[in-house]
Amino acid sequence: MSVQQKLLEDMKEAMKSGDKVRLDTIRGLRAMLKDAQIAKQRELTEEDEIAVLQSAAKKRTEAIKLYRQGNRQDLVEKEERELAIIRSYLPKMMSPEEIEKVVDDAIARLGASGMRDFGKVMGEVMRQLRGKAEGQTVQEVVRRKLS
Repeated sequence: MSVQQKLLEDMKEAMKSGDKVRLDTIRGLRAMLKDAQIAKQRELTEEDEIAVLQSAAKKRTEAIKLYRQGNRQDLVEKEERELAIIRSYLPKMMSPEEIEKVVDDAIARLGASGMRDFGKVMGEVMRQLRGKAEGQTVQEVVRRKLS
């Protein structure tokens, strides 16, 4: 079942149960997916769908950080609930230990020796981990390994 089909089913379920936050979040995700489909002028692949969901999750994460700085706990809680709903549609993220193994393999394969090779390593690792790990986490691991 594609992400779009799962969202449609879950939207119907949220309507029946009266879960307004879940319903609003799912509607927003469906709209984002439709916008992406229109922009690409073709059906979305699973990778495209995951990229859209990751973008939505990243926006929520950044909003949470800003709301915490602004001392708006009510908005933090709302964004955290939405983020949890979005993450339920994303594939399980890799642990930092699993990411480190992929980074170590890429560094060895590319013969990277310092920060000047950061771009090459990041490009290689992100090709392998797209949709499986957050870019920020990968970036931190690569920086640490190349330092």
